[in-house]
Amino acid sequence: MSHFSAISNSWWSAGWGSSSPRTLTVMVSSMSYDLLGEDPGGLSHHQAVLQPGTEEELTLHGYQSSPCQTFFFHLLSVLTLGSLYLVTYWRPEWRVTWTSRKCALTEAEFLILVDRDGKTHVETVHVEDVGTGFPKQYVVTSHRVGVESSATVNGASDSTHLTGASQRVMRYFLYQHVKYVWVPEKLIFLRLTGFDQNTLISSLLTDFRGFTVEEEMQRQQLHGSNVISVEVRSYLSLLVTEVLNPFYIFQVASIILWSFDDYYLYASCIFFISMLSVSISLYETRKQSQSLHDMVEASNVSSVSVLRITSEKTSVEAIMDSKELVPGDVVVVPPEGCTMPCDAVLISGTAIVNESMLTGESVPVTKTPITVSEEAEVYSAEQHKRHTLFCGTSVIQTRYYGSAQVLAVVVRTGFNTAKGELVRSILYPRPLDFKFYRDAMKFILFLFFIASIGMSYSIYIYTIHEEGFVKTLIRTLDIVTIVVPPALPAAMTVGTYYAQSRLKKKAIFCISPPRINVSGKIKLVCFDKTGTLTEDGLEVWGVLEVKGTRLGSPVMDMSTINYSSHLMAAMASCHSLTYLHGTLTGDPLDVKMFEATKWTLEEPAPGSTNYDQVTPTIVKPSHQETYMDPPRHSDMIETPFQVPYEIGIVRQFPFSSSTQRMSVIVRVLGQQQMDLYVKGAPEVIMNLCVSESLPADLGTILNEYTLQGFRVIALAHRRLQTKLSWHAAQRIPRTQVEKDLVFVGLLVLQNMLKPETTPVIRKLAKANIRTVMVTGDNILTAISVARDCDMVGTSDRILVAKASPPTEDQPATLIFEPAHAPNPASNEKNVCLNIDPKYHLAVSGKAWSVICQHFPDLVPRVVARGTVFARMSPDQKAHLVEELQAINYIVAMCGDGANDCGALKAAHVGISLSEAEASVAAPFTSHTSNISCVPQVVCEGRCALTTNFSVFKFMALYSIIQFVSVLILYSAYSNLSDAQYLYIDLFIVTVIAIFMGYTGPSEELVPQKPLGNLLGAANMFSILSQIFLVILFQVVAYFFLLQQLWFEPNKPPKDESDILVCWEATVIFYVSSFQYLILCITYSPGKPFRKRLISNVWLTVALLVLGTVNLLMVLSPWSWLMDFMSLYHEANKHMMFRITLLLMVSIHMVISYCTELLVTSGSLKKCFQCVTCKRGPKNKYKIVLQDIEADPTWPPMSAPLYGL
Repeated sequence: MSHFSAISNSWWSAGWGSSSPRTLTVMVSSMSYDLLGEDPGGLSHHQAVLQPGTEEELTLHGYQSSPCQTFFFHLLSVLTLGSLYLVTYWRPEWRVTWTSRKCALTEAEFLILVDRDGKTHVETVHVEDVGTGFPKQYVVTSHRVGVESSATVNGASDSTHLTGASQRVMRYFLYQHVKYVWVPEKLIFLRLTGFDQNTLISSLLTDFRGFTVEEEMQRQQLHGSNVISVEVRSYLSLLVTEVLNPFYIFQVASIILWSFDDYYLYASCIFFISMLSVSISLYETRKQSQSLHDMVEASNVSSVSVLRITSEKTSVEAIMDSKELVPGDVVVVPPEGCTMPCDAVLISGTAIVNESMLTGESVPVTKTPITVSEEAEVYSAEQHKRHTLFCGTSVIQTRYYGSAQVLAVVVRTGFNTAKGELVRSILYPRPLDFKFYRDAMKFILFLFFIASIGMSYSIYIYTIHEEGFVKTLIRTLDIVTIVVPPALPAAMTVGTYYAQSRLKKKAIFCISPPRINVSGKIKLVCFDKTGTLTEDGLEVWGVLEVKGTRLGSPVMDMSTINYSSHLMAAMASCHSLTYLHGTLTGDPLDVKMFEATKWTLEEPAPGSTNYDQVTPTIVKPSHQETYMDPPRHSDMIETPFQVPYEIGIVRQFPFSSSTQRMSVIVRVLGQQQMDLYVKGAPEVIMNLCVSESLPADLGTILNEYTLQGFRVIALAHRRLQTKLSWHAAQRIPRTQVEKDLVFVGLLVLQNMLKPETTPVIRKLAKANIRTVMVTGDNILTAISVARDCDMVGTSDRILVAKASPPTEDQPATLIFEPAHAPNPASNEKNVCLNIDPKYHLAVSGKAWSVICQHFPDLVPRVVARGTVFARMSPDQKAHLVEELQAINYIVAMCGDGANDCGALKAAHVGISLSEAEASVAAPFTSHTSNISCVPQVVCEGRCALTTNFSVFKFMALYSIIQFVSVLILYSAYSNLSDAQYLYIDLFIVTVIAIFMGYTGPSEELVPQKPLGNLLGAANMFSILSQIFLVILFQVVAYFFLLQQLWFEPNKPPKDESDILVCWEATVIFYVSSFQYLILCITYSPGKPFRKRLISNVWLTVALLVLGTVNLLMVLSPWSWLMDFMSLYHEANKHMMFRITLLLMVSIHMVISYCTELLVTSGSLKKCFQCVTCKRGPKNKYKIVLQDIEADPTWPPMSAPLYGL
């Protein structure tokens, strides 16, 4: 192709926005822009923001490779011995910016992505050829070079352009297993979705009858395979990743440097410790990946039956690999059940599904098909979840009409499914933003700054001394390894390792050791309810039947109630129970209520999946043969006869969290009229009843049981009109029958707590750790449990958030009501109660959604005072955790179901009580199925955090001690000998660093929390004061030596070797050896977070042995020891000088220990607050609580708030 052709083609591509970044045309055009002086692709479109304001917000920056820049990058990398490759391995976005140029997204080959947490990622833009049947909105038309033709693009034509035949391609990139496809019309990448968004129910009912084979192939290319796969990397791959960590690279460089300086023994020791640390890390990482891989493989079933359109336009059933499913496929759900390989919406038949994988609830759920009455609605997996079969859930059984099949339309596949999103939340959790680690990195940078000063000083000294270049270089670089010890990462993990081992002995397993440190700062713990705080299910405590105008006494034995009473009929019929494999299944509350009646339930055609909707479910007394006289009719013979007492359930109105009730239309055998029985929240049922039927003492008794923590359900009845036929009952709207009810009684239940729950909640409260319940269960049940376990005090008020989404008539509203029902006899309405400062908010999942969407400014207030969050979906649980984190709470989450996985990962500390799915998501897994593990994790976390602070400060001071020693000795033409280095680094520092973490945690949880700010005023005062003392006493000892009349200072050596055996090196070694032990004792605090130092036997013995050895060397009783350590000695001389050195060391120890006591006492913190004039708290949640107390209108009770 001629040069003019390349220039012309590039201008055409730039002018009309059509590009093909992988073709030769674009490469040539990128070189031709400079010749034309054009803007390369329009840099105004260089970046874009996807899904702004959401959790998946991404900022894209487009780049196109530059051959010239790439050549110079590789050249510089070779000249720097690969250092540039290593740097760009750590920061891949730098490699893109160094080897590529900015360009418009239309031409981008690489993308730099910035997520909402500011984390940077690099992805490659892939280009694939597509066929003619490919969805048009994703097709990019490019042109092959080499054929002269007239081209028309976007309606514009230029016959002078030399172009080729058109090429249809798709441009996309993959980010965290999600596909983003280029949409030419919008000039932006958009997340590829299925039919779960912007799809009408009517479309799902009428437009999907299966694909042809060709259509299937085109859509599979677009959506990819229907697989949720988790890569299990090989040990070699993990080893390369781990070894290329910056700390380990620094260790390798240090080991090489020490080897040049003949320091082989210490280098070998550090190498062994590093390899041990790497090996443990590799094993744990691969074990976690394998566990997650095994979990997700369960949903990757092998085959599935789908409908296919033949060439004759008829639908046939075909068997295919489930990996080939695409959105829009019509799946045939088999009668015997299956594991769903995708998310699909039922369009015919019903299914009984076990969703425990997603919800954590083992109760099967009945899924019904979407209907014509919903055709105007836009499909939403959340709103229409009763019609949706989710990936990974188990379809136990299906039911269908006649010969019809149970069909479902695939709406999501792969990682876009509900399970896929769950797995993504596990694979890509929010980054752990813990201040300790950020401060540690800042302090290490500070140490590098100190090292640079020392390096400059050492160069100056060795230049004055006229030393050789090699020695000057080695000694200068050695300063870096002294000030920034490469053993620091390994030493800091020792305390965490011991904590992890202690937890393992208590059957608490940790797969993310850094979280142990975080658990020491926990300020709030979220608990799931069912299976975590409580045993599974509710227990019936008793019933109260209406007797005239008042409620009767509580009845514990239901068999004493008249079987023909409306109360008994309501309990026996108002439920949605069914038999599954011979076992009565359904909502646990319904099961307990029905079992309490001791009645029998009979379903039509038991065991058959083919049913007729006209045949009702029958309930009848089972304890005796019961009969009743039918009513007399004029057309009946007046001969008395009896019929069995049976109740047929004609229609069910299922329970809805929005209505807080369920009801059934029934007919008693032999009766002409039908009856309606309703059960639900007392305050809801009371509003539906005629006022004359409400007992006078209802409000008093209801409040009494509510305050005692019972779950109370109200029951009501209504006799329906005579003319209501069977078929009319199937079509009648719910609102027409659920009115003018007659109140019949109360059902009182209790949720049995696990025996360990209340003591643990009290223990956490005593330690000033806030507890919150977040559950998928009913809000009244949750409130009941919160009171029973002392999460809410007996006298504390609970206010329930009532939030309504906007309607055509009014905006969204928010108001809070007392959890207990008001006295119906009272005429007072909307009275603003005098709220006690000690109150708690209870929020349902529906109210949470409304608050987050329409009252975003109030979310901090709600989470700051919220104690009970009920009916929360898995996503809402995770969102709640994130909102708590947003106001600076360090949050722990404890749960037992897979529906808690998102929250377990989102929390700073996730504790799972399950060995199944949740254990993969949670950093901690307890094999003891109660919450007693929570205070144990907190205690170990506080101990580990305190220990790691101590070890970090000790290692920092160890560096400073040796740094000061070396600089002093450099000035005196001397240095520490290899034996002295070995003794200090290997026998003192390494032994102490290992055993310092062995001290166990205090068994008592106290309100005081360990310091979490390494660069805080108290910690910095501790470090700087100890640094001052170290420098002071080394300098004092050195000048004390200079003042001795018998002392003769070193003279410049004739060769490049240092003078090792001299008084300067001996005195500095004496003092510094004791300083390490002093700082170990100073930085080994006991209570309130750890046991006393003496309980750590290994460390105590080590200090005694090392102290004795140091004392022997100072007093120099054995010449062989002094010769081995290269210490200057003269038998029985200068003993007073030696004793004076020991006195200095003793004074240093007393001052050092007293200084640290001042820091840990808290009085120093108060002094700093006074000096800095601290006027208020820094944590956002404390500021929010202050704002709440200062606002007399919060919470709104007399009048609702109106939202956006």
